[in-house]
Formats: sequence, C-alpha cells, structure tokens
Amino acid sequence: MDAQDFADVISAVRAFVREQVIPLEEEIEETDEIPESLRQTSREMGLFGYALPEEYGGLGLSLGEEVRLAFELGYVSPAFRSMFGTSNGIAGQVIVNAGTPEQREHWLPRLAAGEVIGAFALTEAEAGSDPSTLTTTAVKDGDAYVVNGAKRFITNAPEADVFMVFARTGGPGSRGISTFLVEKGTPGLSVGPKDVKMGQRGTHTAEVFFSDVRVPASMMVGAEGTGFRTAMASLAHGRLHIAAVCVGLAQRILDDTVEYARERSQGGQKITEYQLIQGLIADSQTELYAGRAMVLEAARAFDAGEDTKLGPSCAKYFCSEMVGRVADRAVQIFGGMGYMRGVSVERFYRDVRLFRIYEGTSQIQQVVIARRVLAN
Repeated sequence: MDAQDFADVISAVRAFVREQVIPLEEEIEETDEIPESLRQTSREMGLFGYALPEEYGGLGLSLGEEVRLAFELGYVSPAFRSMFGTSNGIAGQVIVNAGTPEQREHWLPRLAAGEVIGAFALTEAEAGSDPSTLTTTAVKDGDAYVVNGAKRFITNAPEADVFMVFARTGGPGSRGISTFLVEKGTPGLSVGPKDVKMGQRGTHTAEVFFSDVRVPASMMVGAEGTGFRTAMASLAHGRLHIAAVCVGLAQRILDDTVEYARERSQGGQKITEYQLIQGLIADSQTELYAGRAMVLEAARAFDAGEDTKLGPSCAKYFCSEMVGRVADRAVQIFGGMGYMRGVSVERFYRDVRLFRIYEGTSQIQQVVIARRVLAN
C-alpha cells in the first residue's frame, strides 16, 4: 500500500470512529453488543482484514502501518477493535505464519471479508501465563486427531466460526504442543455462556469444551510439535498491536480529561489554573508521548527483522501500565463525577485494566524482557 492510500485509510477510519462509533459507546455498554451497522461498515472498509495479506483479500499492512491504524481504533471503546482484532491478529496470524497453502486459500479470504470470525484457543484454567503446561490433548486416530479438554477466557468464542486450538500431541513441555483448526459445529465442540466481566462490554469471552472432537489431520497447522512456537509468534505480533491500542485509548482519555478540566470550575476559577491539576495532565501527556514513540520504534524494528521479541514485550508492558495510570489520573481530575456510571472515564477505567492481563501479563513481559537482556 502506497503512502497516499494508507493516509486515506487512516483518515477514513478516524472519521468513522469519531463520527459513528463514539456516539454508540453507551449503547454498546448497555447492550453488551456491537451494533450490526458498525459490523457492516467495518467489513466494507476492510477492517476485518487489515493485517492479512493482500493476495487473500486483506489490506496487507506492515506492522508499522498496523500500529498507526491501531492508534485510531484504540480511540473508542475497546470492544469495537476486538470485534475484528482477533481475526486479524493472534488467530489470523496463526494461518498466515504456519498454515498450508490450502488452509490459507480456504480461510484467509473469508476472515478478511468478515464472513467468518476466528478465535485463538490457547489459555486454560491452569495454563494461562505458562501455556506450555496446557493439558488439552489431541490423540492420533487413523487420519484424524481426537481432541479432549477445555479452554478458558477465549475472545470471540460465542461468535467464532473457526478456533485455532492448541493441544498436546506429544510429551510434556512446549515441544509436545500442536495447532489445529476446529470448525464451529464439529461434534463434541461446545461453547459455554458468555463471561460477565469487569469491563470491555461488547467483547465476548467464554469457555470452550472439547469432548472426543475428531479433527482431520489435514486441519493441523504446521508440523506436529510446533504449536507453541506458532502461538508465541502470533502473541509477539499481538502484543505490539495491543500496545498501540493502549496508546490510542490513552489519547482519548486525556482528550476527554482536558475537555472536562477546561469547563470545570472550583473555588471560583477553572481547575486548569491549579498547578496540581496541571501536573496530573502533564504526567499523562508525557507518558503518552513516550508510549507512542516506543510503539513506533518497536514496530519499525519488527518490520526490519531486527527485533521481534524484546520490543513488543517492552511496548506492551509499558503501554498497558501507562494507560492504567492515565485512566486513574482522569478519574482523579473528574473528581466525584469520575466515579459515576455514564461518564466516559469511569468506563475506560474499568476497560483498561484488562490490558495488563491478556496477551501476556505485565509480570510475564518482565520475565521475557529480563531473559532477552540477560541473554545478550
């Protein structure tokens, strides 16, 4: 995509988010659903395939372009971005990175068009931060594998048409894990009720259960035993994307905060005249500036093949923590109003808490960062 085409995409998405999505944030919060009108417009704009290759109907954005798009997508309730983020990201990238030509031809055009929704089924009740200990099994039986087990907190599970399922085909540890494509409706596959979460309403997660699910061997993604490596590659890409979403949301929170502070009076003067309020705003702006610069540099290094691990973890760690601090300061500046339902910063305060947990907790990012640094 040339520079002008990309600039046009950014301009169109910015207008869409601010003119059509933001006015529906409260509806999304109240109904826990994304309006169909937003889904359809997103399909038409190519948002279900922004990170998928052009040859399969996607926009084929580089990671440097993708994070700039994520800055815009992050400017609104996180549920909107999540609607198509998994199909582009951790789920879709499994097929992009490790799928056979046949798997790519069959699934990627449909994912890019928004005809089907993908889900990334890795996390389990006792295998979250350390997925190498997962216990879901896939036992070879003739020309198929029989899958048994359960997954937890799977984004898009209630709507998913295809699950990227990570199951143990060999011995203990990461080398015994393989990846399978399991279609919705396969006998033995079931999805639990939607989870009731603290925030991010409109984004649906649920448990997924496998009871003697027969999966053709042709639905294995990559060679047997390469599933853990496939998962980590998708997660590295996803971590940088989430970092960019955090930057976009931090910008929105700061903008809402500044707008409120300019209008709010206390003690006979605008609260923007109080230096302690100015200090809170300055801290948020400074951290936002640092987060944006970190994401852009990490994306540049990723695209150049210089660093696909350290940068994404550093960016995800910093930006997910940063947006939490920005949201906390926003509530403080709003005062009592910041604690009221129906006020944007109260909703965002709940929404941003999840960013420090999924795609690898802050503590896991610390481990990844330290190991990479100490190995040099």
